[in-house]
Amino acid sequence: MPTSRRAFLGASAVLLATGCSGTADVLGLRRPVRIAVSWSGQELRAFHSVLDRLGPLDYPVEVVPLGDDISTAFGPRSARRPDLVMLPQPGLVPAHQKDLESMPEDLADRGRARLWDELLVVDGTTYGLPFKTAHKSAVWYRPSVLEKAGLQPPTQWSEWLAVNRALSSEGIRPLSLAAGDGWVLTDFLENVLLGSSPSTYRALATAAHPRPSEQPGFAAALRLLGTMWSAPGTLAGGVERSLVQQFPDAIVEVFGHRRAAMVLASDFAEPVVRSFAADPDDIGIFTFPSISPGAAPPVVVGGDVMVLPKPTSDDARDLVRRLAAPAAVDPWIAEGGFLADGVTSGYSPELTRLAKQLVAPGALLQFDLSDRLGRLGDINGLWRVLTDFLVRIGGRGSDVVPEAVDDALAELKKVEG
Repeated sequence: MPTSRRAFLGASAVLLATGCSGTADVLGLRRPVRIAVSWSGQELRAFHSVLDRLGPLDYPVEVVPLGDDISTAFGPRSARRPDLVMLPQPGLVPAHQKDLESMPEDLADRGRARLWDELLVVDGTTYGLPFKTAHKSAVWYRPSVLEKAGLQPPTQWSEWLAVNRALSSEGIRPLSLAAGDGWVLTDFLENVLLGSSPSTYRALATAAHPRPSEQPGFAAALRLLGTMWSAPGTLAGGVERSLVQQFPDAIVEVFGHRRAAMVLASDFAEPVVRSFAADPDDIGIFTFPSISPGAAPPVVVGGDVMVLPKPTSDDARDLVRRLAAPAAVDPWIAEGGFLADGVTSGYSPELTRLAKQLVAPGALLQFDLSDRLGRLGDINGLWRVLTDFLVRIGGRGSDVVPEAVDDALAELKKVEG
């Protein structure tokens, strides 16, 4: 039997899986199962480690990293169209349901779990399976900074603002913000909105034609968020650096350069945190605090789901079954930065805490709102509106917030149509 080998061809990473496939496979005549993914760097390497551990396959596997262009996987049919898509926007599943094959019936219940069922099940048929869960309400920080200032991780929004003020008064920038990645800004707002007005969040998530500009709860959430972003001395590097800073850079700013105390970053930030931490013992995590006393803390959930574009093949269904096996993702869990849906053990202490919150009874969980808003939540919608909002208020004090909120709502109204 041939051994596994990997070749990188332009934008595609081809994995020829082991197996007794015969002469046709050796000559490259058997069609590979093509998997489209949005991952790059460490995440892409970790996914290859998962594929490497699947064991002998009777077909080759080709991994195609599409990055932010992952939605093109549902384009016109061609010989290069992927057979399996690891979709980082599960909210697209209902919109593309007619382009998708149903999941194997023996796996269908996996797509009917809490939260996922609203996105992955259409008219009783399951069109997607969770592969990777994301906890989008995690804040990574350096405990030594808070301890030196005599502070504790906040459990209330007002406490977080007070912690920021105390750190700023000591000449320490509290927050590193990756505003160069618009989804980081939407994550921030979604947490504030879910914590302050769950009914507004839910109404927008389920509306056929959502109009956040008309929701008083949405405007109130913007004002709350503005109190943090507008506070002088809060953002490391100010607005200027924040706007060009991408997700990994913001983490390095906290743990590598140590020019900030904390960063809002999902569980998948863990490998970057540990790779760049100047002090591996100075890593802590707290989850987004409650917005008001007695309220449940918000937990925003995201993830990557497996979907099968039409027409599918037996080989693609076989690969889905193998990737859905509970032990299949163990190599990625071992590397860090991976949460499996419903699994609460086998992680680092930080991720174990996040995993347990995702299954806690009564937890205020909702799926990523921007993902469910369609074009309104993307780079030309909420991403741009929040970027402009940050530019108007960043570090300029609370007096500028009311007018900036009005401007943001006016911008959103234009996008809503």
